[in-house]
Amino acid sequence: GLIAPHLGARLTILGTDGFGRSDTRAALRRFFEIDRHAIVQAALHALDPTRAAEAIARYGLDAEAPPPWTL
Repeated sequence: GLIAPHLGARLTILGTDGFGRSDTRAALRRFFEIDRHAIVQAALHALDPTRAAEAIARYGLDAEAPPPWTL
């Protein structure tokens, strides 16, 4: 983020814009990995990586997959 250098703490990005990539907002959020599951995983990782691993397993997220917009 552009504001990261001006913050006194670590920045975790939880959103994006990018309409036109998917047919529904839910599909768009999933594509950009900003749906509820990805946000929970990012927030947990920022707080406790062990809990993030539990969220990845619970929601069936592929933590090793490249970002879908790079494929």
